[in-house]
Amino acid sequence: MIDDFAGLVAVVTGGASGLGAATVRLLLERGARVAALDLRPADAPSGALAIGCDVTDPAAVAAAIEAAADRLDGIDVVVNNAGIGARGDVTANPDDEWARVLDVNVVSMARVTRAALPHLRRSQHAVVINICSAVAFVGVPDRALYSASKGAVAALTLAMAADHVRDGIRVNAVAPGTADTPWVERILGASDDPEQAANALRARQPLGRLVSADEVAHAVASLASPMAASTTGAVLRVDGGMTSLRIG
Repeated sequence: MIDDFAGLVAVVTGGASGLGAATVRLLLERGARVAALDLRPADAPSGALAIGCDVTDPAAVAAAIEAAADRLDGIDVVVNNAGIGARGDVTANPDDEWARVLDVNVVSMARVTRAALPHLRRSQHAVVINICSAVAFVGVPDRALYSASKGAVAALTLAMAADHVRDGIRVNAVAPGTADTPWVERILGASDDPEQAANALRARQPLGRLVSADEVAHAVASLASPMAASTTGAVLRVDGGMTSLRIG
């Protein structure tokens, strides 16, 4: 068993389901003490410190980060995973929806990282991992708002990496393709023909299948590991070739 996170403390937002839960489980397996911040903390994986937190509420974020640091003795790794989806072109979402999605998907990453910075600066293995998306790099129909938010995450990751490299804090991102998560399941369930919609999602990734949550978690852990101590400002695409291969 790899125990490269032994002695380290990780905080994962949105850690009770989907990509976040898979990441929490893997970090626990690799030796970390992990706090899962989520609106539904009761669903967090066994072994994690489950903390209720609304990432759009600055006071709640500050309290959750301090609780995690106090209970687990510091913070070394922050995984900014919390996010929500949006469908449609630029005519589909009203202004308040744009504000809500950007707040959850982008501003919360700054909010959580800002709260964790004092602890990260004291760590010998400090790292922040932001969850981006393949749609930051390739145009996908009916994803205008979501794509805009994830494009901002890619840019934010590079800016954060530059700002904090002298603090000894690495900042990287993972950009999944369409992943097999509860959110995707809900999208498919709401379509007129779920099986046809599922086939279309699989077909747009050259590997011919959806990305698994465990594969994304592995990418997060790879970038967050102390064994990747020279990797910062990287955006790792875990997308089945969606953004880089043209095989048709």
